[in-house]
Amino acid sequence: MKSFFAPVLMLTGLLLISTLNCSTMVDYTEQWRTQLEQVDTLAAEENWPEARDALNESYESWSKHQTYLHIVAEHAAVDGAEAMYRRAAAFAQAEEPSEFQAEISDLQNQLRLLAEMERFSIKNIL
Repeated sequence: MKSFFAPVLMLTGLLLISTLNCSTMVDYTEQWRTQLEQVDTLAAEENWPEARDALNESYESWSKHQTYLHIVAEHAAVDGAEAMYRRAAAFAQAEEPSEFQAEISDLQNQLRLLAEMERFSIKNIL
């Protein structure tokens, strides 16, 4: 019986860590997606100064979690979202509504996919 205790304990710990990681990633990405919805609304109202400020706030929050994201997520997905944030900032600065809204939409989708990649599901296990 003792020979099974250590592996079962290790597997239980890994499952717990995986579940916590999934929950954390979903919470973070939902926060960023909510912020981006507000940014999109401000841009649709052509309130560019506040849209840029809200986008910068979302980007700062994103930047604070870069170490965690690079540890737990695929680098390509994280780097893709980073590039989208930068392109969105450039479109906001130029006040290009259609390109900006398309980039924000792509960024929201990228964040959704980032959370989905970390979700505990049979699709991700196999």
